[in-house]
Amino acid sequence: MRRSIAAALGVAGGMLAGAAFIRRQGASRERADLYFEDGSMLSLTNGSPGADRLLPLAREVIRNARTR
Repeated sequence: MRRSIAAALGVAGGMLAGAAFIRRQGASRERADLYFEDGSMLSLTNGSPGADRLLPLAREVIRNARTR
């Protein structure tokens, strides 16, 4: 009985640790989300076609918005 409870707690703890790790990895990536009038969305991350031009512009816009 105690072994099954310990195993269940170990699995639950591992799942929580894995979810936290995955969440931190995803949060560190830069991306630009483009929303279109028809309701669709395109997300560009580093290395995506077009992101090399768009992400520096997005950084500049955010930097200017924070200084005002």
